[in-house]
Amino acid sequence: MRRARGQTAAMIELRVLAPDDWPIWRELRLAALAEAPYAFGSRLADWQGDGDRPERWRGRLEIPGSYNLVALLDGRPAGMASGVPTEDRVVELISMWVRPDARGRGVGDRLLAAVEQWARQERAQVLKLAVVEGNDAATGLYRRNGFQLTEEVGDLMPDGVRREQIMAKELAAG
Repeated sequence: MRRARGQTAAMIELRVLAPDDWPIWRELRLAALAEAPYAFGSRLADWQGDGDRPERWRGRLEIPGSYNLVALLDGRPAGMASGVPTEDRVVELISMWVRPDARGRGVGDRLLAAVEQWARQERAQVLKLAVVEGNDAATGLYRRNGFQLTEEVGDLMPDGVRREQIMAKELAAG
């Protein structure tokens, strides 16, 4: 990672979450939905009020076979991502988000690399993700990490107008 003169290197630590780690997941997910509502298929309101229950947050981290990570930047929660097995030999990257003040510091790249490494260990052949058209920063991050747009049609966004774009990366066998 290149640094500007006088800038110190950031310490990025990745932590795999267990269901009991739901409070840190909750903190980041609510921040993500508040900061970038245009980028997610869920809405902040869906996770507040009656939706804001410990068992629901714990359940999110108990998706069968999932791999849930948070990134700590200089000891502070800075981003999150999950890998979820889907169909045969395909893993989907979901819930990817990096705090605005941590962007451009390698956090997203580290999260993506960790999910990819895990997907390879799970013998996945493809790592897929959904990104909203116009989310150029995220699309750039994914392209830089080897993802390509597919012809697959993504889900309809909560606004009822836009659809997600599906990107995928082929993973070497073995």
